[in-house]
Order: sequence, then C-alpha cells, then structure tokens
Amino acid sequence: MKKALIDPTTQLQEITGWTLNPDSSGPKYLPVLVTIPNSARVAEVIDQAFEVAPPLFWVDCADDVVADQWYYDTATQQIIVVPPPAPYPGTTGTQTV
Repeated sequence: MKKALIDPTTQLQEITGWTLNPDSSGPKYLPVLVTIPNSARVAEVIDQAFEVAPPLFWVDCADDVVADQWYYDTATQQIIVVPPPAPYPGTTGTQTV
C-alpha cells in the first residue's frame, strides 16, 4: 500500500464539454471546466510518508493511484479517479491507418 499526499487547498476540475472559441486566432473549441465537488488534489504518491506542513496530509492509497489523475473526496475520505474529459467535438473515435 502506498501513501498519497493530499493538498486540501486545491480542488480539481473536469472537462464536461466544449464551446466554440470566439477568438478565431486560437483553437476552435475551448474546454468547459467544472470543479469536482469535495475534491482535494493528490499531489504525490510514494511508498513511505515523510513529515509535511499543514494543511497537507497523507492517506493510504492503492498502488495504482497516480498524482493528478486521482483526487481525494473530502466528504467520503476516498481516493477517486478523475473522470475522463468529454470527447473533443468532431471526434468519434480513433482511426486505424
């Protein structure tokens, strides 16, 4: 079992959709970001914890947890994978060449 360093001052966001970019010089679409409720950033995952300054703290986690790809739910005190982003407009899947 590994240890996850939790930063309760940083909430995570997920891409729930895309919107047309009004600035034609940039990308065609911009992500729609929504803050994940009760989320706290998993800043690091290691084998052995070391002393950290508050408000950071350590929790036990599974061996497959990866920093910034998982978050700590402060309400349930569980580590949860960040949802995958909504598909980019115009993409329906991968193309095999």
